Amino acid sequence: VASAIDAPALGSGLGYRPQFRADLFARREDVDFIEIIADHYLDASKEKLAELELLRAHFPLVAHGLDLSIGSADGVDSCYLDKIAALIERIDPPWWSEHLCFTRAGGISIGHLASLPYTQEAVDVVARNVEVVRRRIKTPLILENITCVVRIPGGEMDEAEFLWRTLEATGCGWLCDVANMHVNATNFGVDLERDFERWPWDRLVQIHYAGGRQRDGLLIDSHDAATSDAVWRLYDRVVARAPVKAVILERDEKIPPFGELIDEVARARRTLVENGRWR
Repeated sequence: VASAIDAPALGSGLGYRPQFRADLFARREDVDFIEIIADHYLDASKEKLAELELLRAHFPLVAHGLDLSIGSADGVDSCYLDKIAALIERIDPPWWSEHLCFTRAGGISIGHLASLPYTQEAVDVVARNVEVVRRRIKTPLILENITCVVRIPGGEMDEAEFLWRTLEATGCGWLCDVANMHVNATNFGVDLERDFERWPWDRLVQIHYAGGRQRDGLLIDSHDAATSDAVWRLYDRVVARAPVKAVILERDEKIPPFGELIDEVARARRTLVENGRWR
C-alpha cells in the first residue's frame, strides 16, 4: 500500500475558497500549495473545471473530501466513490484526505460530520470501508480527527486511542486538525499536555489549523476567526514533535483582507522551517 508518510513535503498552504481567487494569484509566491474541497468539483460546471485546471497549473494540490462517510456501517456509496476517484485521477495529488466520521446512515444523508463511537466495532467498520476505497483509488488516503458536540455513549476508549487504533488498522496517515484537538480538549476537559504522547504522531502527514469562537459556553470550530494563541502553541508543539509534510490554514466565514491570511500562512511556515520540516 502506498503511504503518504513517504510523500514529499509540500510546505505551508491555504484551503482554497473562490472569494479570494484573484488575491491568491496576485500573491502566489506566498502560498506553497493549495487544498481544494473535493466535493466542490464532483458534479462541476465547465467554469469550475476550468478553475480547477487553473489552480493545478500554478500550485501543487491536495483534495479534502466531505461526504465519503468512511465510518458508515452500511458501507461507502459507490457512486460517490466513483466521482471522487475521477477527481483524484484528474489532479493526481500525493495524498487526499477525509474526515474520520460518518455523514450517512441507513442510506440517508444526515447533513453534517457525525462522530463515531470510540469502539473496536467502529474501527473495524472504518477498516472495511478503507479497503473498498483503496481498491478504487490507489492514491494514499489520510484521515482527519473531527470535533464532536456530544460523546457517543458506550465508548471503549478515548479519542487518542480510537484514532491510533483506526490508523493502525487501516494503514492510513493522519491529518491532524490542531484546532479540532483544542476544541474537543476544551469542551470535554481533556488534558492535552498530559495526554500529548498518546496521539499517533508517527502517522502524521498533514495539519489543519483555524480559528473558532465561543457559543453557549462551548468552543466551536467555526473557521471564521484568526487562529488563537492556544491553537498556535499546540501547532508549534506538534510540528516540533512529528515529521509533518504539509500544513493548511482553513478559513470559511468572515474572510479578512488576504494579507491577514498570508500572515498566518507565513507564521505556520516559520515553525516548519525552524524544525527542519521545510526548506
